[in-house]
Order: sequence, then structure tokens, then C-alpha cells
Amino acid sequence: MAHIAIDNDLPGISGLMARRPDTGAPLNHLAETLLRSGDSPMTRGERELIAAYVSHLNSTPFCARSHSAFAAAQLAGGAGLVRAVLDDPAGAPISSLMKSLLRVAAEVQAQARPVSDETVRAARAEGATDDHLHDTVLIAAAFCMYNRYVSGLATDAPSDPAFYEVAADMIVQHGYGAATAALAH
Repeated sequence: MAHIAIDNDLPGISGLMARRPDTGAPLNHLAETLLRSGDSPMTRGERELIAAYVSHLNSTPFCARSHSAFAAAQLAGGAGLVRAVLDDPAGAPISSLMKSLLRVAAEVQAQARPVSDETVRAARAEGATDDHLHDTVLIAAAFCMYNRYVSGLATDAPSDPAFYEVAADMIVQHGYGAATAALAH
């Protein structure tokens, strides 16, 4: 049971955003910008994979399941690829560049300190540009915040995978703002 009264039936961050649209709107806009729009060298699926990975590391079921489904819907390897990344990013069938960016994200998730020079050098050796590093760090940092928001208020996380598949379809088709508005009505 959530630590605060949520006057809707929406789980996770969706319920919090619908409860407080004044804070939900800018959080939704940030997610839309980081994960779907903007001028990123990474695909939408790759950005969602970083969000899923950080949420997994933070043990936030709602966010980990949501963003895993969103990544799976947008990556050629689907759910199997996402599961492989969450289980063993170093051994997963993804590019060396993506593996290096996940190491960057893991350092951001672990501590609020600069990513090590060694990790940045390794990412650059795999082709990471300033924009790759910027976007990876910002996605990882933002998802630490989103995860703490969801977990800190003890929001509900559906266990039915179908919930996340439906949400993924809405996000992929319509984006974060439109999907949240549709869920709230």
C-alpha cells in the first residue's frame, strides 16, 4: 500500500503523476525528451534499455518492468535481449559501445560522483561521443530520481506482464504525455 493517498487506480509513477499533475507534467516531459525525442545518437530502444537497466539496479520493479517492456518493444532482440542485458550486460548480445554505456550508467547509479576516467576512456574507445556520454549520464541520473520517487512512496507494481505490454504499446505509439493522459481517463 502506498504511503500517500492516491486518488486513482494507476500503479507506479503513473498514479503519482495523475495525482499531482503540477509535478507530473514536467517529469513526463523530461522522460519524453530523454527517451523519445531530442537529438541523441542512441535509438529510443537503447535509451529505454539504459532506463530499464538503472531501474533494475535500483530494485524498482515498476520502473524496471515498464522500461524493460518499452525497450523490448523497440529493439530487434525484444524481451530476450532485454533479459540478457539485465542478467549479464557484459555477456549480452549488444554492441561494445552499448556495453560501455551501461557501465557508465551503472557508475552513475552506484554513487553521486564523477564517472571514472577509466570508464569514460573505455566508452570513448568503443566510439562514445560527448552526446552518448551526456545522454547516458542524464538518463541514469534521472532514473535514479524516478526510481526513488516510485519506491519512496511505496507505489503499486502490477505483476501481470500484460500490463507492461499494453503500456509499452501506448508509449511507443503515443509517447509519455499522451500515454499517461490516456491511462488517467
